[in-house]
Amino acid sequence: MKSRELLTGVGIVVVAGLILFGLLQLVPTGVSYTNPPVVAEPPWDSPQTRALAVRACFDCHSNQTNWPWFTRIAPASWLAARDVIEGRRRLNFSTWGQPSAGGEGGEGGRPINAGELVRVIQNGSMPPAIYLPLHPSANLSPQEQQQLIQGFMNTFQ
Repeated sequence: MKSRELLTGVGIVVVAGLILFGLLQLVPTGVSYTNPPVVAEPPWDSPQTRALAVRACFDCHSNQTNWPWFTRIAPASWLAARDVIEGRRRLNFSTWGQPSAGGEGGEGGRPINAGELVRVIQNGSMPPAIYLPLHPSANLSPQEQQQLIQGFMNTFQ
């Protein structure tokens, strides 16, 4: 008798969870999953610097975001949308020279500070640790991190 009651209780919880999950899918993310056009990019010091930036930075800091299937399922969709919106606002490599979009780099149209880019790479805050398991190509080796740092220094100073 008790096991049947337990199974019934578990069944109710599972059904309620599935209903809640379904309802979460109705909450909009604020993004259309289409990328705006690329206006202009920075004058990269080398193709290698750009390639490393594409791997580690472009999903959140450009208009060339890759939107994998899991970015369309709540609550992951909310996190992805927030990260891309905030990332593009702070630094967008695809709207270079456009102050209203972060242009010559930074938030509010202020110029890029190469030291800031170096700092966030060195302290491990970029790319964020939560991003790396599902985007292993963004996990740069220490040598690649140093190449990207040097490339950013050459490009933005």
